[in-house]
Parts: sequence; C-alpha cells; structure tokens
Amino acid sequence: MKRLQQTLSRIDGKGYKAYKDLQGEYHFPRFQLFIDYVQGDPFAAPSRVRVRMPQSEAKYRSKWYDTPHRKVALEDWIARVWTKKANRYSFRVKGTGKSGLIRVDQPGQEILNRTAVVVTKEYVEVRVTVGLPAQGRRVLGRKAEDMLCDYLVRLVDEAIPAESIDPKGVEERMKLVDNQQGIRQYLKKNGWIAFVANGSVLPRKSGVSDQPLQGNHVVKFQAPQSLEDVVEVPHGPPIRGMVIRDGITLIVGGGYHGKSTLLNALERGVYDHIAGDGREYVITDTDAVKVRAEDGRRVEKVNISPFINNLPFGRDTIRFSTEDASGSTSQATNIMESLEMGASCLLIDEDTSATNFMIRDGRMQKLVAKGKEPITPFIDKVRQLYENMGTSSILVLGGSGDYFDVADTVIMMDEYLPYEVTQRAKEVAQAQSNNRVREGGEAFGDVTPRSILANGFDPRKGKKEKVDAKGLHSIQFGTETVDLSGVEQLVDVSQTRAIAEIMRLIGKKANGQKSLRELIEDVYQTIEKKDLDVISPFQGQHPGDLALPRKEEVAAAINRLRTLKVQ
Repeated sequence: MKRLQQTLSRIDGKGYKAYKDLQGEYHFPRFQLFIDYVQGDPFAAPSRVRVRMPQSEAKYRSKWYDTPHRKVALEDWIARVWTKKANRYSFRVKGTGKSGLIRVDQPGQEILNRTAVVVTKEYVEVRVTVGLPAQGRRVLGRKAEDMLCDYLVRLVDEAIPAESIDPKGVEERMKLVDNQQGIRQYLKKNGWIAFVANGSVLPRKSGVSDQPLQGNHVVKFQAPQSLEDVVEVPHGPPIRGMVIRDGITLIVGGGYHGKSTLLNALERGVYDHIAGDGREYVITDTDAVKVRAEDGRRVEKVNISPFINNLPFGRDTIRFSTEDASGSTSQATNIMESLEMGASCLLIDEDTSATNFMIRDGRMQKLVAKGKEPITPFIDKVRQLYENMGTSSILVLGGSGDYFDVADTVIMMDEYLPYEVTQRAKEVAQAQSNNRVREGGEAFGDVTPRSILANGFDPRKGKKEKVDAKGLHSIQFGTETVDLSGVEQLVDVSQTRAIAEIMRLIGKKANGQKSLRELIEDVYQTIEKKDLDVISPFQGQHPGDLALPRKEEVAAAINRLRTLKVQ
C-alpha cells in the first residue's frame, strides 16, 4: 500500500500514460489489490482492477458455495452488494472523462453465472473497473490515492466480509435457489416444460423495464384447478402452481388479456430470478427456445425441407442458403437451428410469426394447390415434431382456431388469469370443421447437423482483432456486425460479450470435422471444468464483465454471422 502511495506521489502531474507504472500487485492490511490494466486515456475504457480477500478475513460459510447453483447465487449476491455500495463512492473524485468511476458489472433480474465475483475456498475476489482521475490528460496522483487507498478500502470493508453482506439475506438467497433447483429437477423428472407458481406477478412495469408491475391493479397468477400441481421444495411449505406438461400447449384469449405476458414470463423462466421479481417461481426447462420470423437474416446451408420444398427454379431446401430470408424461410430456419441444438420446447407467438408459415386454411388449400405452395405450415408439423423429435411447443394464438385439432392443452387468458378450456376447444373443433387437408407427409423429416469451417470466422479489423458487444443485441466481429435483435432470450449485455468471446474461440477450433453443436458443447465442457474466465482474452487478469449465455444463444449468434461457412 505504501509503495502504491509512493508511485502515485511520483507521477502526480505527469502525462496520463504515467499511470501505466501502477500495474502490478499490492498488499493492503485485509486484502490484495491487482491493477491488471491501466487505461491509456481518461476517455478510454476504464482501468481494470481486482480486490482479493482471503477467506480467513471474509469468513464465508462453506455451505454458501458448496454446490454450483449456490456458488453462482452467492457471487451474484456479492455483485449486487458491490453495485449498491459502489454508487456511494463512484465519482466522488472529480476530473476529466471517466475520472472517479468505481463500478462492478451490474446484474439484472436474473441470477446468472458471472465473472464479476469469484468465491473459492481460499479467497473472495471482486473485479472492478475504475476511472483513474485526470485533469485534462495529466495525472491527479493525490485524487487517485484517495480513490485507491481510501474509498476502495472502505468499499472492500463494506462489501466483502461475511458480516457486511447481510448473512441472513444470503441464507434466504440460498433457500430461494435451492427451491428453484428443486422445481427444475421436478420438471426434468417428469419430462414437463414449465411451472408457474400461484401468486406470481407476470406483468412488467413497462415495455422497456424488466421490473415487476406494482400497484392496486396487479393481478397475481392463480393456476386453474385442472392444471394445478404441488411441488415439494427443500425449504418451506410445498409450492402450488400451474404445470405445463410436455406436448402441444395453446395460450389463447382476447387482446390485452395476458397471453404474451405469460409467454414472456415462460421464455425468461429458463433463468432463475431474484426475490421480489414476481417470477421467482416461474421455472421453464432450460432448453426451451423462443422462435420467430426474422425477415432479412442470412441463412447458411440449413435443412428446412421439413417445412419448405419445391421452391421456384429448383432452389435447394436441404442445404438452403440466402442472404435475405423471407418471413417463412427465416422462421423455418430458426426452428431447424434450434432443433440442431436439441431444443426441448419451442415458444412461439403468432404476433411475431409469418402468417403463411403458421397456417394455410381449407379455402386457401382449395384455391392454391399444394403443388404450387412450397410451405408446409407449422400446424401440420407440430404434432410430428413432438412425436418424432420429442420437442414440445407452446403457442400464443388469437386468430386461428385450427390448432385446436392438434393441441394437448388449451389455456385461455382472461383478464390476466388462466383457465383451462381444452375440452371446450375440442368441442368447437368437432362442431365446426375447418375442411383442411393435412400436408407435409407422415413424418417430421430430418434435422441435419452442419460442420463449421474456420475461414468463416475472421475477428480482425485492420491489424487487430475486434470482438465485442455493441449493446444487448449486436456483436462486432472483425468487420462484421452480428444482429441479434431476433434472439429474444438474451437478457444481459454481459452475455452478449461472452458470446462474442466464445465465437472467437470456436473460430479457432472449427475445421469442418465437428458440428456446430459439438463445437459449442466442447467450449461449455471447458467452462464447466475450469470457469467462465477461460473464454476471456484477459487470461490471468480481469475478465469481470462476462455472464454465461445459453448454448442456444451462442448458436444463434454464429448462425447470424454473415461470413459463416458450412461444410
């Protein structure tokens, strides 16, 4: 600590690059400070530092991190404590550009595996970004000493030791994630798709906020008796709620009655949520994938023949490629790519689907012969998808009752409350024939794995590699921009950053010998054996702004890389 103070005194008033002298390791009374990277300019990306406190000082209970899901939950908890506490010290020091910034990667409503905090048997480490203070482009050494030797020390004392992070709150967090894990195991054991607890608050505050809606008009979820089940959990009384079983489930109802709200909750239920979110016990199988139409996306040699055949001019749909997909071809592609990755369930909202992909009614069949229509609509494949491939579907519908014929369960949303109307839907279907003829054959068709080639991955922009997230739904990969606006289950920009780094790694491993799924699973096996740090370019240093994405979102990003080459 004294050496750090001496260095700051020596470089006070010098040019900003003199801060580079700080890189290294420093010992404080209760912790170590690692200054891994120093920004070259007060306006550049902030400096990266780590603070590491030994467990002899932190005194964490081993049961807080003795299983993977508890460890993730504890690290997430500490990141939230740091975010709250750091706001009190950030920018106390004034100066040019980012001077005075003290920040930790901030979690949202979901509990994700992050690199912001690492807890081991030996130590607790927090990765922090700081803006080293400057006046113009001159070092403010004394203010930097206030930041690093006063404010940061106080922050460490307030946000790392066990007694400072609310031990009772940590215990409640552990009970919550144990229960969430218990429900996931219950679903897996029965082969079911989702569970929505009674009392859940599904609506969000606004279209741009993930916070729960509050106020007197909030309608809490209540399962219909016919779909209600009771799940025994490790802590507290059993939890009652609605189970969505495997098969084909329709969510119907009038406009603005909560259909899409329920589907949105289910698509986010692949992640665990924090207490107070309202969706803590909305749990969905982790391999459920939201799919939609995505006009204009690139497609590279995907087998979409289960849905689309006999295109004009003899275009191949077994190895279908296009630079500018239509609504129907893009939705078919999104489904087939999800099946390549082993999707357990497809989540589909008719509002974001191509109409001609979802349904072709009896009248249209009579006017336009099948020989002139290359699209086999989803309604004729959804049952085969479940029976042949084991993939369930949950569909939000408001305009087509033809799906009543193929549904296993029909849920009607009425003023944000669910009612099971399966029997009534079947009666309507029987009484009012749709005069449709099934199309597309007796089997679903083939899902064809694709081998990825390295020459489609070039992360260079000029002489340097340029790989980074540009917001939640965009990745800069070399000279290419990957558009992820159609990938709706991404929830955190730190996941997008991690996807960019995984893409960089896969580009080095791709040789045409392994399928995309195999390449991605290889990376995840490495992450499981080591940790998420392994994907970072800052090896052995500060990789504190990454969060683990799902394999499905990694595949989605690679599939949208416009230079992708497939064997």
